[in-house]
Amino acid sequence: MRDDEVELANGVISHREICEHPGAVCVIPITSDGRIVLIRQFRKPAEEVLIEIPAGLINKEEKLENAAIRELEEETGYKASKIEFVFSIFMSPGYSTEKLHFFIARDIIKTKTGQDFDEHIEAEIFSIDDAFQMIKDGKIKDSKTIIGVYLAKEKK
Repeated sequence: MRDDEVELANGVISHREICEHPGAVCVIPITSDGRIVLIRQFRKPAEEVLIEIPAGLINKEEKLENAAIRELEEETGYKASKIEFVFSIFMSPGYSTEKLHFFIARDIIKTKTGQDFDEHIEAEIFSIDDAFQMIKDGKIKDSKTIIGVYLAKEKK
């Protein structure tokens, strides 16, 4: 966290509290038969288990593509034969520097998970239509995942 002093267009001096974030990658894993792999994990700020696309922080000096490949395998136990960068977005630029980089992973093959010791993640495969319906039903509440499911539906 930092507190920046800013001068507004009208000359008024104000303060902005900013949360520093190293950035993260998000992966939309698509199986060879066109389904999507999602994960379930407890999220303390939400106080519930959320259904999400795999995602994680970028290590210092790590290439985005390498981070995406690593996070996919760590969280789902799948490895991608093809990975494609889609775009980057700011999550909440009003208070955070967090930037998410989206990738689509295709031709994924099952290997093994390599979860961090402090994570409990369960991977599950859904049809893209079912995942889309889960958004409509309020079962998927995570914003990056909603974006990911829309991208998967568009790029089927």
